[in-house]
Amino acid sequence: MTTSGPWTGDTAADATETRATESRATESDASESRGTATAGEAGQERLRRWRLVLGGDAADGTGHGLSGRDAAMDGALAALYGSPEVPRTGRERSGGLGASAPSVARWLGDIRTYFPSSVVQVMQRDAIDRLGLSTLLLEPEMLEAVEPDVHLVGTLLSLHRAMPETTKETARAVVRKVVEDLEKRFAGRTRTALAGALDRGARRNRPRHRDIDWNRTIAANLKHYQPEYGTVVPERLVGYGRASQSLRKQVILCIDQSGSMASSVVYASVFGAVLASMRSIDTRLVAFDTAVADLTDRLDDPVDVMFGTRLGGGTDINRALAYAQSQITRPAETVVVLVSDLYEGGIRHEMLKRVAAMKASGVQFVALLALSDEGAPAYDREHAAALAALGAPAFACTPDLFPEVMAAALEKRALPAPDAG
Repeated sequence: MTTSGPWTGDTAADATETRATESRATESDASESRGTATAGEAGQERLRRWRLVLGGDAADGTGHGLSGRDAAMDGALAALYGSPEVPRTGRERSGGLGASAPSVARWLGDIRTYFPSSVVQVMQRDAIDRLGLSTLLLEPEMLEAVEPDVHLVGTLLSLHRAMPETTKETARAVVRKVVEDLEKRFAGRTRTALAGALDRGARRNRPRHRDIDWNRTIAANLKHYQPEYGTVVPERLVGYGRASQSLRKQVILCIDQSGSMASSVVYASVFGAVLASMRSIDTRLVAFDTAVADLTDRLDDPVDVMFGTRLGGGTDINRALAYAQSQITRPAETVVVLVSDLYEGGIRHEMLKRVAAMKASGVQFVALLALSDEGAPAYDREHAAALAALGAPAFACTPDLFPEVMAAALEKRALPAPDAG
């Protein structure tokens, strides 16, 4: 007997399906609502960011207001990047820091509060470049307020001869902090890479019996295995090197100290000190502009090396290479590293002749257009091509790549040169 009414079997199934459909619809509506809210929040965040970038002028088109922390951040940005309503010659905007040391000190404190260290460093550099604040760095109070980084060190090195005595110790403390950070970052890796290269280069192929490295000798002669005798008959013996008995390698760093090479000077000084700390390498460091300064006796302290340089002035690469050439005692065991943008103010053809002569004598010659992480450098392309034609490719090198470049040069293998000129 079939029962009629609202709860028959078919209608109950229909009701269940209807309730499930309504439930799914409700969940869909809720999800859509949440999605709309999320999209709205994302839209507001985009407007906020554009408002901070554009500066809130009438034409920025965001219609977004700022308050609290955002307003303070906007004020710090406006003080540096200014308003387009008050243009300066050659600039789209003018800044609002003026020449007041107290106001700059407060601004430096503000940006360290509102922005991460990497952004602070960029803003400090922009303030120095855009607003001419270099002279304010001659005041100890200002130096204590800044975020130390490689670019700031370069600026201090260019100013240090004009610094009053009251500022010099503070400046050295700032530079030393950056140097210590760089040494922590690079020293261990550099020593490991170069020690490995020196050990491989020191292995002997005609060792005395007590100097034979049996593990490497067997590995090198496995193809000479004699099955009938069940043994390996070595045709080549590999021996241990005796790195501590004598200086096997000589490295001469020639650093261009023209103004555009500031970051390279900082990194090269640190790496020079690391190389000098390795007893298996005889390291010399030469800084040059139109004159040549041998700073080898300061290599135990890279801060002293940096303050011994004189950023700015002309460039005479030929003179620097002539001095380096005079210091070479073991050409086949020597690596000369020229760190320069190659804008030569001296005698071009003499420079190239010196490089050719060094290479012909067995010297490994490495030309680095920059030793920094600032991206592609400006350099003299004609001179770079001329060096490449001599078998000395010129390329930009980041600090992270430098240990590998030096290891390859010490082993006389192909250099890792991703940005070859």
